[in-house]
Amino acid sequence: MVTAPFQTPRERLLVAAAGLFASQGYRATSVADIQLTAGLTGGSGALYKHFASKKALLAEVVGTHVATMRQGRKSFTEAAPEQLEPALRFLVNAMWTAMHHDHQVLRVMLRDLDRFPELLDQVWAQVRTCVYDELATWLRNQHDRGTIEVADPEATAAVLLASLTYYPILDILIGHTPGDLEPARYAEAWVSQALAALRPTPR
Repeated sequence: MVTAPFQTPRERLLVAAAGLFASQGYRATSVADIQLTAGLTGGSGALYKHFASKKALLAEVVGTHVATMRQGRKSFTEAAPEQLEPALRFLVNAMWTAMHHDHQVLRVMLRDLDRFPELLDQVWAQVRTCVYDELATWLRNQHDRGTIEVADPEATAAVLLASLTYYPILDILIGHTPGDLEPARYAEAWVSQALAALRPTPR
């Protein structure tokens, strides 16, 4: 395995685990597999010097995506353009970039976390707060400013995010996109539909 310069053994274990969990699944990945892929001796028990168990390592791998979501929430709050259409395009780019960056972790989350309901609940709570609630709050604020009309910000945020995230999720899981469309066409259609649904108020 080629490792990045100056990676610590702990970082190498995290990278190795994310790749193996994504490619062959959590259950099929052994501790020895992770250690060997990280460039460590397979039967050395080196993993346990950094993580209490393989499950604890999984939780740490998933935690990297939670950190990405928190950063994305901060970025959207601080950097989203004031005008509606540029803000929607900003959202598409930010969401897809983050999901592409964490595609291995997302594959693990979508495929393996049903075996760990407590971990799944913890992750979902962060998704709800950092993604769905954040967009709903932004929509409500835009409505209060008179720039859009939206009767139900929470439901509207859920529908918009579902259609936006479905594109990378399908690509991550099966290697195809909705309708096998290229990203630019899907993004343009999404922005058009979002603008129509939000009915911007003429200023």
